Amino acid sequence: MDVLVIGAGVVGLAIARALSQRGHSVIVAEKTGGIGNGVSSRNSEVIHAGMYYPAESLRARHCVKGRRLLYAFCESHGVPHRKCGKLIVATNDLEQAKIEGIYEQGIANGVEGLSFLTGDEATALEPNLFCTGAVLSRETGIVDSHALMLALQGDLEAAGGVIAFHASVERIAQDGTRWNVQVGGAEPAEIPVDAVVNAAGLGAQALARATEGYAPERVPSLVLAKGNYFGCLGRPAFSRLIYPAPVDGGLGTHVTLDLAGRMRFGPDVEWIDREIYEVDPGRAESFYASIRRYWPGLPDGALVPDYSGIRPKLTGPGEKAADFMIDGPEEHGLSGLVHLFGIESPGLTSCLALAEDVTERLDA
Repeated sequence: MDVLVIGAGVVGLAIARALSQRGHSVIVAEKTGGIGNGVSSRNSEVIHAGMYYPAESLRARHCVKGRRLLYAFCESHGVPHRKCGKLIVATNDLEQAKIEGIYEQGIANGVEGLSFLTGDEATALEPNLFCTGAVLSRETGIVDSHALMLALQGDLEAAGGVIAFHASVERIAQDGTRWNVQVGGAEPAEIPVDAVVNAAGLGAQALARATEGYAPERVPSLVLAKGNYFGCLGRPAFSRLIYPAPVDGGLGTHVTLDLAGRMRFGPDVEWIDREIYEVDPGRAESFYASIRRYWPGLPDGALVPDYSGIRPKLTGPGEKAADFMIDGPEEHGLSGLVHLFGIESPGLTSCLALAEDVTERLDA
């Protein structure tokens, strides 16, 4: 098939790579001038183990499978990563019940390497930590997300696929059994293809509404949840990632580490109505309060604004978190068309499993 994949983020690149390696002719249309300039470059770069999500949900299945595939891919392609592990911690009885539920969910999801620790056992591992109990996840890790995307791009191009930059897709129209994709930008064109994959992240809903014949009532709401990050001055206080019990809309303000050993905190959850990426230094006050619940020794003045990302959520404040939404031919009845909506965390971890899923839907 001739396939157009829209979006050169980590999920779009993984899908395009998988399709190219199966012998399809693949073009990736990317509206910016480079890969991974959207959601994929504005996250924690965490490889998630898969214990937060309901059993048999797409998020659970693709996270667990995707994590195993991702570690193998990083090893085979020399992508910098580290299986550092993480602790999900409780500081009171309510949080204790939450993390016990996460542990049980992880076991149900088939997550390896989980242990439930007492507060003393957790602080023996991380002396700067305060908690009443913790879940140790040995399979959690960190990855250089840009190096990962470069490796995916390399495989894609080695298999004959190409990326068209500054190519903004404006309309997707049916032409018999094929699709005509109207691309704007510096060199407007109409590209006829057999199949289209919409992996446009924050732009997925707009593209779905610009797809001829695709029922508008199938397009889910797009809810923007901004996550702010603060860097931390001084030497890292922890050797593992530290996560509090989850909060509404996210996994709590947690400690992340990068491969250089730098420690940062975030993301929080800031519900917004438009794309804006500036980090308000005033939000540091709430970060201090959240972090000191599990790291009482956080010094005053240690937090500095770093960066932010926006989660492409399908549900808003107080609503149950939505699953990934993959709308393919079996669901909507249009051959050769797949829309992906709400691919937030753990989308990075899940990218290779999502690629297999989409490829199988198109090859069916």
